[in-house]
Amino acid sequence: MMLHLPKVLNGAQLERLDEIIGSARFQDGKLTAGMAARQVKNNLEMKAEREPMESLIRVVMGALANNLTFNAAVLPYRMADPIVARYHPDMTYGDHVDDPIMGLHGPRFRSDVSMTLFLREPESYEGGELVVRTTFGEKKVKLAAGDAVIYPSSSLHRVDPVTRGERLVVLLWIQSHVKDPARRELLYELNTAREALLKANAEDENAKLVDKSYANLVRMWADV
Repeated sequence: MMLHLPKVLNGAQLERLDEIIGSARFQDGKLTAGMAARQVKNNLEMKAEREPMESLIRVVMGALANNLTFNAAVLPYRMADPIVARYHPDMTYGDHVDDPIMGLHGPRFRSDVSMTLFLREPESYEGGELVVRTTFGEKKVKLAAGDAVIYPSSSLHRVDPVTRGERLVVLLWIQSHVKDPARRELLYELNTAREALLKANAEDENAKLVDKSYANLVRMWADV
């Protein structure tokens, strides 16, 4: 499932990230790439130094913790520390798949869901689209600053070359409580219907049955 998450970050949070990133140091993105990805990766990434990274994590994780759509769609269990990726003209990231196991400097975890959080308005740079291969063809994504997209980490994807301006994004990888992507999508859709029914009339018997079914499916499928 690919899903657009609008306004994950508000204006004040975007400004705070600009302050953090503006004073941070960057390095060659190849240093964090696996063997195959290293051959097609050409970008810069913020160095994982303690003070800027802790500030970045507070802003991003705080925003995600309060984002109901993210939590309903992803059912997050563990998350990697975020990476800030910067692309200048002629930089790109060719077709690759994200590493299945992550967490070199802490607990190891499985990557189920990838997230790209955009920090620059789309009209401020040319090129730089995220392109994800799906069973329905390639999907190109270039969103407003503060918006995010989630997609399966198993997807083959790339970043098209930037031809003008700066592409700046935050990247995250998440292990979900529910490993199977088809089950996660079913739960997200069922939860959407559940919330609508409960909002309309929480005492309705059909709403109660859907609520119970959702809870028991999560109980049946969740890894904890």
